[in-house]
Order: sequence, then C-alpha cells, then structure tokens
Amino acid sequence: MPDSTLPPIDLDLRLVRCFTVLAEHRHFGRAAAALHLTQSSLSRQIDRLEGQVGARLLARTPRGTTLTEAGTVFLPLAHAVLRSTEQAVARTRAAADPRRVTIGYTANIIITPAVRELRRRHPDADVHTVYLPWNEAHTALLEHRVDAVVARLPFPIDRLHVTVLYDEPRALLVPVGHRFAGKDSVTLDDIADEPLPRGGDPTWDAFWRIDPRPDGRPAPDGPRIDSIEDKLELVADDQAIAIIPAVPTASALRPDLTTVPLEDAEPSHVVLATRADDRNRLITAFGKYARAHLTGPEPARPE
Repeated sequence: MPDSTLPPIDLDLRLVRCFTVLAEHRHFGRAAAALHLTQSSLSRQIDRLEGQVGARLLARTPRGTTLTEAGTVFLPLAHAVLRSTEQAVARTRAAADPRRVTIGYTANIIITPAVRELRRRHPDADVHTVYLPWNEAHTALLEHRVDAVVARLPFPIDRLHVTVLYDEPRALLVPVGHRFAGKDSVTLDDIADEPLPRGGDPTWDAFWRIDPRPDGRPAPDGPRIDSIEDKLELVADDQAIAIIPAVPTASALRPDLTTVPLEDAEPSHVVLATRADDRNRLITAFGKYARAHLTGPEPARPE
C-alpha cells in the first residue's frame, strides 16, 4: 500500500506536457521546436520534472532520445493526467457559461443551416464550430473539446447519444482515364479485384472497403495511407481506387479524379452525436435544428 505519510507531489502540468511532446518526437530539437522552446530550456524543464517525479524518465543516445523503464510507465499516466485536466477545465467552463457551445463536423459535411438557426433562435449564445479529422468525433466529445458532432459512421458510440440525420449513397473514386470513368454506375462485382487503400482503423476500413464483401470474400488489399490526401494521390496515380460518399463536392476534389455511382453498397450514415449525459439546452436545441435542416445534399439532376 502507498505510504500515506509521504508528502503530496505537486506536478507542474507544463513540464508534463513537455515530457509527452518529447516522448512523441524522441528528439530534443524537434520537440523544442514543437513547443516553441530552446533545446536548453526544454532540457531544464525535463530535469525539473524528473526531480518532481523522483525518477529518470528519458535517456539521450546517439540515435536520439529514448524512454527509460520509469518513463515508459509514466507516459500513459502523463497523457491521462493531461486529458483529465482538459476535461475538468472544459466542464467547469461549460457550467460557468452554459451559453457557450462548440459544434464539430467532419469532411464534406455542411452544418451551416443548423448553426445559423441556433444563432438566430438563441442570440445570447456563444456558438463556435470546429473541423475535426474523421477519426476524432468520439474522443473530441468525451474530452469536451466539442459539445456535438455531425460526422459519418462508423466510429465508437459508447457514452454517446447518436441520431441518424440522413444517408448518403456511396461512389467509386477513380482517375479520369480509368476504365470505369464515365460509366452510369458500377457494382461490387465490377471492382472485385481492384485494390483499395487501407488506413489504420479496422472498423473504418471494413466499412469503406466493404471488407468482407457480401459473398464473404476479402476486399483486395491496397496501399497503406495515413490521410485523405494520401488516398487522393494514390487514386490519381492509378495505384488504387477508393469508395467515398457520393456528395457533390466529391467530383470536385481534383480535376484528375472523377466519381462513379456504386450500386449494391449500403449507404453511409451521417449522424449527430452528443454526450449521453449532456443536458445543455443549447445542445438539445441544436439537435432539433439539425434534424430539421441537415437533410443531406440535393441529388444531382440528370443533364
């Protein structure tokens, strides 16, 4: 059992953040640049933190900076402390000023009509919007960085309240010179042997690669990607094709790409997600306006 007679330890959170950034970069120069510090200042900060913790956390080597055994133990706990602090501040601010609300959204989703209605009906509200990467909807809500998110499934929904706003058909993204370009539509059988890019999230990959296919076959593996931009470049270079939401902006991603409707694929779901225990009246109001005004893009008219 811990010795209750030991004096409490007051960790300086600025030093903890310095440690996590250095642990990420594993290089004093790069970490110092990310923190807008000099290397000597960062070194002093780490020395101070190690003094507060009572253990050496990092070791310098010719190849860079490595975590000691104690540093390896401390790192996830440091991240947890910083997350807990951010959540405490966010919740306190929300309680002190319930008129402030932040709405998140992900790529190619328009939330303007609902946000405009919220501001019109609640002129005293301080309404903010923030763009989120596709894989941050869940964590941004639970960390109280946002109060509501409009995003595409799939993403984790534990501790969230999720409402489907509308469905989007899916389309195939191909280079303009591809054999599918200009077709009225394609089917899953048509793309049975076409490689599709892979990301780092198994659930997201399974949905957007349709893996496995309805007949049980695995989707062909394609190159690994870390970003949407990587995906666009691979498709434009004819190294792969991709399945994306069939939204009007998709065909304008870049002039060397085009989309083709994809048949026999279930649509993607655009949802409103909020924290399950959030009772903020502005979030409730935004949900009402989102359901009324966010109904998806108008279908393209035949030429």
